[in-house]
Amino acid sequence: MQKKLFLFFLTLFFFNSSFAQLSKNQYIKLESALGETSFFNGHLTGFMLYDLDSQLVLYEKNSHQRFIPASTTKLFTLFSSLIVLNDSTQTLRYTTEGKTIKIWGSGDPSWKYKELYQPDFQEFLAPFDQVIFSDANMMSPAFGYGWQWDDYYYNYSAERSSLPIFGNLVQVKKVGNAPRVFPPIFQESVYPTSRTIRELERDFHTNKFYYNPNNFRAREEFIPFIYSPELFVKLASDATGKQWIYQPDSLPTIHKEWRAAPLFPILKEMMLESDNFLAEQLMLMVSDRLFQRLDTERAIEFMLKTYLFDLPDAPQWVDGSGLSRHDLITPRSMVALFEKIYRMMPDQQLFELLPIGGRSGTLENSYQADSPYIFAKTGTMSNNHSLVGLIKGKSGRYYCFAFMNSNYPWKASEVRREMEKVMVMVREMV
Repeated sequence: MQKKLFLFFLTLFFFNSSFAQLSKNQYIKLESALGETSFFNGHLTGFMLYDLDSQLVLYEKNSHQRFIPASTTKLFTLFSSLIVLNDSTQTLRYTTEGKTIKIWGSGDPSWKYKELYQPDFQEFLAPFDQVIFSDANMMSPAFGYGWQWDDYYYNYSAERSSLPIFGNLVQVKKVGNAPRVFPPIFQESVYPTSRTIRELERDFHTNKFYYNPNNFRAREEFIPFIYSPELFVKLASDATGKQWIYQPDSLPTIHKEWRAAPLFPILKEMMLESDNFLAEQLMLMVSDRLFQRLDTERAIEFMLKTYLFDLPDAPQWVDGSGLSRHDLITPRSMVALFEKIYRMMPDQQLFELLPIGGRSGTLENSYQADSPYIFAKTGTMSNNHSLVGLIKGKSGRYYCFAFMNSNYPWKASEVRREMEKVMVMVREMV
């Protein structure tokens, strides 16, 4: 009996070793593909391949180095949202007195944004004649730490706010050779100009918009507007047919909450389309749920000290979206984070959230194959491109990986093309 048990455990040991390691030749191939004579020697590259079953690292290169993660930062936001928000948004905190309701926004980005499930403001506000709105609980500024100032007129850089409407964006359509904007309140602030511009452009300091009738193309469908509480109450009054008044009172200790929308559709949109606005608002909701105030920095600090204290390398994590160049994270911490998400979510839900190579989201046109093999979050910023998620090997088994690139002088498409060659090689190996 002892001999049989010994042989059983010995066989089990060698079986685990066989699927948890690369052969010498496979290792040499990866070293060559990522080494001194490869495309990736011209910039900083980090890579880790991890076996989720054996919990062993199969291969790593520079996995201890810090990289600008760009939108792969959204994996941190996803994890935080799953841990803290559970299954629904944090929409409002409020008090009532007769026919008057006082509300404090909690960061919910849903209201009139994209095709997201809509909180029923009409029904919620039906018993009241007057709405008093306060943003005194909003501690974070409109823009994140380290965001580029000249992104202000691109839709991926919409301002953060406690209760957004329309995603804090103006929608632009072309009618003849002129723009038609929505919400209509902004139409009176649209002016022609002789400047050689091709899109509707917003003034840096004001909500004034300019276009050249001779060159107008309307390819930029959405443009951020400058948020102010005074502008918000006008938009909210028009949207609800109720009188909204701005009054920046502090949130009282005794109040009620309204959690008005399912969380999963927001997470899915954030992950598949890499929506920066949703990511930022999610971190505000996380902060509101934890501290009853909207403070992204404090929410991040809490997550790092509690649920993420055991990552291999302490991340420098400063925003929800990854727009900041101050975000710095190592590949092995990315893998450790992804494993946490992998362990806490049902497989079906996780695969709904991840862009799929050749099929969906930000990977729709990349990593194409008859049978999808890449399921991962992308992150792209000028001179930086990363990919973090799962690869399905020829064996049919899934492995976690992080592939991060910084400081390259080429187009991101060239980097993606070379990365794809490596990932095809990995797929054949495992």
